[in-house]
Amino acid sequence: MSYRSAHEELTAARARTWVDAALQGNVRGVLHPLGFVCLPLERTGGDGVCLHVWSRRLPGAHSTTSQIHCHSWDLVSHVLYGQVRNVHAVVTDASAAEATHRVFEVVSGADGDRITPTPRTVRHAQGLVEVFGPGDTYTLAADRFHSSVVAENGEAATIALGRGSEGSRDLSLGPLGAAGHHVSRRPLEDAERALAVQLVLSHLGGR
Repeated sequence: MSYRSAHEELTAARARTWVDAALQGNVRGVLHPLGFVCLPLERTGGDGVCLHVWSRRLPGAHSTTSQIHCHSWDLVSHVLYGQVRNVHAVVTDASAAEATHRVFEVVSGADGDRITPTPRTVRHAQGLVEVFGPGDTYTLAADRFHSSVVAENGEAATIALGRGSEGSRDLSLGPLGAAGHHVSRRPLEDAERALAVQLVLSHLGGR
């Protein structure tokens, strides 16, 4: 399930059929600190394809910094079902006396995420709010601060395609005084993974 084949299926409006086939294999999953379940489908070099699932029936995880973040990769996101708001953040550098947040670098590895404070302090304001529903596809360039919001107790799933952008970093806004720390990403238990797959297929009418 390569990035290229996934992108071709999205642009040909065959996303639902592609997802149904992708979920027939031995899919693994983790709890993502941004609050959704992530089912990684492909990772080759700087390219990746994941299925993101939000559901009140699945366990959640919480960010130790904030929901406002930017990627080191260009995002193509396709909404399978539900509603997702892409909330852009306007981030402005500010002195420590005037700042509301510090910028943290996030380096992901096999054992989780290493969260490291940087010297950069900022203020932020809400920018453009984009609302996307089933069948919508949107893009977001690397280095753009934003948050992905699903209504409380809402059900949603997206296919997320990422392509690495040279020189970019994964960043998150966090408390000014927070120290560096490590966050583990808990793998889904077998029953949790099966439920996530079943929820997606049920919403798509495949089961």
